[in-house]
Amino acid sequence: MRLATYRHAGVQRAGVVLGDAGDEVVRALAPGASVLGVASLDREGAAAAASWALSSSPAVPLSDVRLLPPVRPTSIRDFVAFEEHVEGVVRSVSGGTGVPAEWYTAPAFYFGNPHSVVGARDDVEIPPGCEVFDFELEIAAVVGEHGRDLDPERARDHIVGYTILNDWSARDLQAVEMKVGLGPAKGKDSASTLGPWLVTPDELEPYRDGDGYLALEMRSWLNGTAVGRDLSSNASWTFEEMLAHASRGSWVAAGDVLGSGTCGNGGCLAELWGLAGSRDPRPLAAGDVVRLEVEGLGAVENRVVRRPIGAPGRPVRPARTRDRLRSRSGSDSVWV
Repeated sequence: MRLATYRHAGVQRAGVVLGDAGDEVVRALAPGASVLGVASLDREGAAAAASWALSSSPAVPLSDVRLLPPVRPTSIRDFVAFEEHVEGVVRSVSGGTGVPAEWYTAPAFYFGNPHSVVGARDDVEIPPGCEVFDFELEIAAVVGEHGRDLDPERARDHIVGYTILNDWSARDLQAVEMKVGLGPAKGKDSASTLGPWLVTPDELEPYRDGDGYLALEMRSWLNGTAVGRDLSSNASWTFEEMLAHASRGSWVAAGDVLGSGTCGNGGCLAELWGLAGSRDPRPLAAGDVVRLEVEGLGAVENRVVRRPIGAPGRPVRPARTRDRLRSRSGSDSVWV
């Protein structure tokens, strides 16, 4: 099934999406139903929910609704599973070359901001202080069941659907803050697109290759001009392996989102900048339209807009004077 969260006539609902590309309709699920709840049902329960929608809800053209993120994530773990992407972005963001040896040892990820997700057609603001804005073409898996210390085989049963993820990135902010040895932080904090809907795993099984990877074509456009094209099976780890790694010694929960990381071959601008040695194409600017498509998952299309500049952080001087902390007796002191 394709399951969407949307707003129509002032009401937010979850629904089943039907029809071919460009001619889709949505039929509302029963009141109170959610995309995550229905996707997490067993086969019989999900079929009953869909049957209710088909028999009880009118078909509403998808063009008449506002698509919201299909789920509101409890957390976002964004991996970096495409080697080609790493090679290009390392050069662009940090000025280094090659792929760090540590990258090959395990699927690395950072935690994103679950509160900043936007829908498939929403405008996306350039973050305050950012002059080098970028998109990132990814696939996201959604977890439907709590788990810990999963192996890849069990992890597959915990994934209830897939959707497109655009991990919008302020590359100039990212480059500065990661020199501290932490992050990314504000460089990735402002927005992540999820959508257009959640596709349940059974719909994608025909795309799975002999090594267990989903082999989905991924494509990106900027203002109607093709930028990148890759296959999701070029990732070095499967989603099952990434989820197993995330759960090692830790809990994963229903509603957690796992991003694949940006695909290679033009999945973002920074990769192209790193390979070319110059910012060509230019960074994103207000008015630009970014369209991302993934085979079997649909497409998202967001317009970039400028927002008022927020207050900058306060810098401090190196080696500022430190206060003495004296004991109550005044006889001893330590530096703090």
